Amino acid sequence: LAMASQTVITVQPQFSAAQQPGEWQTGLLDCCSDCSVCLCGMFCFLCLNCQVAGDMDECCLCGSSVAMRTLYCTKYNIPGSILRDFCSIWCCSPCALCQLKRDINRRRAMGIF
Repeated sequence: LAMASQTVITVQPQFSAAQQPGEWQTGLLDCCSDCSVCLCGMFCFLCLNCQVAGDMDECCLCGSSVAMRTLYCTKYNIPGSILRDFCSIWCCSPCALCQLKRDINRRRAMGIF
């Protein structure tokens, strides 16, 4: 009689849905990477605020909030913390909002927003 060999599975295969760590498409102070966003953020902060909120389907005045930035970082798996988001918004609101809008624009251009 011939014996058939059997494969013994000792570890169950697992499906991993964990995303790879993301990153911001531009730095916090990369204003020159998109001058139109930077100018809008400096001279019409509320307009840019509403654009960002609209992009994310939120209330018009939520664009520069810590919650909005944290939500965005969570969605795209960008490392950081709520404290870091708070400090970015508190210390440099126009730069933080411009960074968020530049990131949205670039992800939209890549088809991943």
